[in-house]
Amino acid sequence: MALALDALRHGWPVRVAGAVLLPAETAFAPGVTAPRMLISAARAATLKLANQREAAVPEAPVLIRAAEPFDLDTARAVADPALDLAYPMKGPFAAEHIEDGDAARTAMELARLAGILPAFLIAPNQDGEAQDVSSADLAAWKDTAHLAIASRARLPVEAAENAEIVAFRALDDLREHVALVIGTQDGDRPPLVRLHSECLTGDILGSLKCDCGPQLNAALRAMSAEAGEGGWGVLLYLRQEGRGIGLVNKLRAYALQDAGYDTVDANNRLGLPTEARDFPVAARMLDLLGVRAIRLMTNNPAKVAALKGVGVEVVERVPHQLPPNPHNARYLETKRDRTGHIL
Repeated sequence: MALALDALRHGWPVRVAGAVLLPAETAFAPGVTAPRMLISAARAATLKLANQREAAVPEAPVLIRAAEPFDLDTARAVADPALDLAYPMKGPFAAEHIEDGDAARTAMELARLAGILPAFLIAPNQDGEAQDVSSADLAAWKDTAHLAIASRARLPVEAAENAEIVAFRALDDLREHVALVIGTQDGDRPPLVRLHSECLTGDILGSLKCDCGPQLNAALRAMSAEAGEGGWGVLLYLRQEGRGIGLVNKLRAYALQDAGYDTVDANNRLGLPTEARDFPVAARMLDLLGVRAIRLMTNNPAKVAALKGVGVEVVERVPHQLPPNPHNARYLETKRDRTGHIL
C-alpha cells in the first residue's frame, strides 16, 4: 500500500484488479496516451457528463472516453478545474459503464490518500512495471488494529507544564498521529477531548482563512484550566491535513474559494469529499490511552455521531466557538449552513 501511494506521488502507474492506471496529475511519461480516463463524478458533472443526482457523491468514479486518445496535457485539463479557463473547450466525451466499481472506488481513494487529483489514464500505452495494489490492501491499510503507541515523553507546553505527548504509528503508514495529555489521567473522570486535524496554514503560519490555529490554542488553554480544577484533557492531533484531502489539494480548494466557491463546493469541484477524516483512528488512539468516555470539544454534531459510531462514549458535547474575522467569516457561515455546525 505504501509503495502504491509512493508510486502515485512520483507519477508511476499502479495496477488495481488487473487495470493499469496512470495518475493524470503527476505522470511524466512523454508521448503516453490512453483511450479512457477515470475521473470523479463531480468533475464529470462539470464536463456535462453526469447530472447533479449522479454527482451527489462527488468523489465517486466515472469512466470516460474521447474521440481521440487522451494525452497527458488533455488529461490534466480534464482533471484540474484550475485549468478550465486556459482550456475551455474539452471533449466531446462519453461516459461508459464501470465493470468493477470496487476497484474504481479504490483508485479514487488511493488518489486522495496520495494527495493528488482523482484522475487516471486507464491502460496507458507505456512500458514498465505497475505497482500492484488491491481493495483488500486498502482495507488492511485502514485497519486501525495496526496503530500502536510508538513513544511517549513528558512535554511541558506553553498552555500547561504538566503534559505528556504520545506518538502513534501504524505499519505501512508514514503519518504519525500524536496525543497531548494535559493534567493527571483519571480513569474515573471523562477527560475534556479535542480532535484537531493537522492544519499547516492555520496551526503554524497563522492563517486567517480558517479558525484552526485559534481553536487549537483555545482547546489547550481549556484543558489546562480543566487540569487546574482536578480534571484532565486530551488533544488528539490527527495527521489529516485539509480534513483528509492533503495540503496541496487544500490549497487548490483555497484558490477556488478565492474564485467565489464556498468550502464545500471547492472540495467537490476538485472531485474530493467534504469530509474525509478517519475517525476510527481517533477511536483507536483513545482506546490505546485507556480512555473510555469523553467530553468532546466541538461545534459539530456530526463529529459526535461519527465518534459514537466507532464506539467512543461521548458523555457531553462542549461548545468550542471563537469569534470570526473578516477572512474566515464565510468559511464559518459555510460550516453552519452546509455542514451543520452549531455556531
